[in-house]
Amino acid sequence: MGNRDGRRTAPLDGKTALVTGAGTGIGRETALMLAEEGATVVLVGRRRHILDEVAAVVEDAGGRALAYSAHIENADEVRELVAWTREAAGAVDILVNNAGGAGKVVDVRWTGEDEWNAVLGVNLTAVYLLTQAVLPDMLERGGGSVITISSLAALRPTLLGGAPYGAAKAGVRNFMTYLHNTYRGDHIRATCILPGEVDTPILDSRAAPPGAEQRALMVQPQDVAQAVLLCATLPPRTVVEELVIAPTLLRDTSADVEASRWTGAPEDARPAG
Repeated sequence: MGNRDGRRTAPLDGKTALVTGAGTGIGRETALMLAEEGATVVLVGRRRHILDEVAAVVEDAGGRALAYSAHIENADEVRELVAWTREAAGAVDILVNNAGGAGKVVDVRWTGEDEWNAVLGVNLTAVYLLTQAVLPDMLERGGGSVITISSLAALRPTLLGGAPYGAAKAGVRNFMTYLHNTYRGDHIRATCILPGEVDTPILDSRAAPPGAEQRALMVQPQDVAQAVLLCATLPPRTVVEELVIAPTLLRDTSADVEASRWTGAPEDARPAG
């Protein structure tokens, strides 16, 4: 389909998409796909130089991208981000809450309060702050989409993700259901995507990082990005409330779980040998 000047009319032409954790992994792939479909993408993360590299890829392909460095678990920085986006690219039509991270100490026996709060901050509190910040514009403009990347750890928490990560991802799943039930009548589409193991840099922080052969069988970042794109480009009359995307083959994670069990444990609590 094209318009009068012959240019292809993309499904997200004229839309502004804000993507967190946009420098690598799922966020990067999502930003590239949304931009390819016409959206102006605002790339958010902590490392500006990585975001600038992604923006350059988008612009080299003929899209439009803006980079913004922020700590999204900080309310003041989130408010500044959303205000800046409104001025630079327009009000947010599509919010993709992708940023996340797991702690290194995953057994609740050894998890410190600071680590617990940090994991909940980026995985849960940030989603609340960003959603709260973009909702007024969405309601005023008659609709919008909030798409959040949760995890299968919300449904099946284990030592692979850890206690704080599983709790945060369950919390964000609950929050997205709340958002759907509360604002669907205002044409706000709230979607929760729950991936299984995904080959992203978060795996590098595990006690026993999986090898290349194992990672090749996992869900890939572009697989999840395609799911986000589907949810963002459906007609406004339709919403995907929840979507699970997982590896076809289930790998044996018993060794990983056992290694994770003792990370952060005091020496006198570890098993002998």
